[in-house]
Parts: sequence; C-alpha cells; structure tokens
Amino acid sequence: MNKEEDSFKLKKRLRSFRYAFAGLGNLLRREHNARIHLAAALLVTTLGLLLKLAPAEWVLLAIVIFLVLITEILNTALEELCDQVSTEKLERIKRIKDYGAAAVFLSALLAVLAGLLIFIPRLIQWIEHIN
Repeated sequence: MNKEEDSFKLKKRLRSFRYAFAGLGNLLRREHNARIHLAAALLVTTLGLLLKLAPAEWVLLAIVIFLVLITEILNTALEELCDQVSTEKLERIKRIKDYGAAAVFLSALLAVLAGLLIFIPRLIQWIEHIN
C-alpha cells in the first residue's frame, strides 16, 4: 500500500456518511418494523420532554432506543444476506433469521422494561400532582 492510499481522506470519510444515511433511508422506506421502532422512539422522546426527565434517565432511554434500532438494522442486513444466499426454504437459514428476530425482540423488551421503570413513577407523580 502506498502512502497516498494509507492517508486520511476527508472525501472518503464524508462518502461513508452518505452510505450510512442511504442505509437508514432504505431501512425506513422498506422495513415496517423499523418505522414502528422509530415511531415508538419519537413517542417516548416526546413523553420524556413533557415529564422533564433527568439526565441519567435520558442516557438510559438513548441507550435502549439506539440498541433497538441497531439490532433492527443488523437483523435486516442478516435477512437480506440470507435471502441473497438462498431463496430455498432451508432450515438453517430459518434458524439464522429466527436468531436475528430474537435479538430484536430482546432489545425491544429491554427498552420496554427501561421505559416502564422510568415512566411509571413519573406518571404516578404527575397524576398525584393534578389531583
């Protein structure tokens, strides 16, 4: 590898961002579940703003929101790859896809649990305050 190939190129770095945004755009256009996850994230964020969450609560919410979105992206990539490898109904490919779906399910379950731990006490306080 020559020095020019090894050096940092701003143009290449910016191009990598373009690929990432293209991936996010494709995901949201093509994957119904990704749109559901994004809608849930927007709803939770709005509720968090209304209830004036503490910084630590925001950090936890951000972690679980991004975890769900990341696992959805990886699961979608895995499914696309499996479909490219074989269009046949193979048991091994089914298991691989099921593992990916399980990862999304577990990350979403974690997000729901974190949301309940954060929002239930806040909502109870809010209800008591208005009564």
